[in-house]
Amino acid sequence: MHTSGFSHTPVSRILVFYIIASALLVSLTDNRQYIFILVDRHLWGYHQFWRLLTWQAAYLNSVEVICAVWTVYGLRVVERGWGSRKFMSFILTTLPYTTLLPPLLTALILRPLTLNSINLLPAGPTPLIFALLAQYHASVPATFRYRLLTRRPPSTSTSTSTQPSSSPPASLTLTSKSLSYIFPLQLALSQLPGSAIAAAVGFAVGYACRNEVLPGGSWRVPGWVVGEERSVERARFEGLRRRLELEREGDGRGTGRDGEADGDGDARRRTLGGLVAEQFRGGV
Repeated sequence: MHTSGFSHTPVSRILVFYIIASALLVSLTDNRQYIFILVDRHLWGYHQFWRLLTWQAAYLNSVEVICAVWTVYGLRVVERGWGSRKFMSFILTTLPYTTLLPPLLTALILRPLTLNSINLLPAGPTPLIFALLAQYHASVPATFRYRLLTRRPPSTSTSTSTQPSSSPPASLTLTSKSLSYIFPLQLALSQLPGSAIAAAVGFAVGYACRNEVLPGGSWRVPGWVVGEERSVERARFEGLRRRLELEREGDGRGTGRDGEADGDGDARRRTLGGLVAEQFRGGV
């Protein structure tokens, strides 16, 4: 059964709220200049290496915020399939790689190879989102496929030819997941080439973690971080409560004649009060 909204997806809900709140906070406090990375100015000029750890903190424009929110909202099905504990563990495991690899790759490899033309790394958790998108791409199956004609098929006029055309009309095959990639694609193309680099690195990190290439793939956060232990304890106490209620109802229904036998010769069930009274009489 399809479940709508953020039901059973607390980590996805927190991530969506964080994306919106962090963008608002950075805009209201006028700290936008401290988020993105210009390699020549921030790293080599002013030696602000702390930006390597903070550039994923927030998005700086509303279009990226909207695309990121809708993407994470669509990726909540991964959390439902994995469970909140594994989903949170994956985010924390890939976070060091998605944070450090894009700026280091841009500063040490891509910028020298392109003669300093690639210099900007835009702000925002795009690599982390694309690492989750890799899991969505690999683990969530498509439910249906459909084709879109890319050109108009030739008309079969009887005056020109009576033989049907041998070549099929050009078409594009899509799946039920195709529309889910529109917002991530916009996110990757928002500030080229830096946004595309961040998206590609995040997607590669997601697949590497899925194939257990990166260390720490089997690590899991404690259950209390995502509230799983409280849920288990709540379910356990609820089960005990129901058992006590059923036993109490059974004691009240089946103890009208204590110690008597029924038609089959079996002793009827006695109440707790009857058992206590019998033990008391026996002790006296």
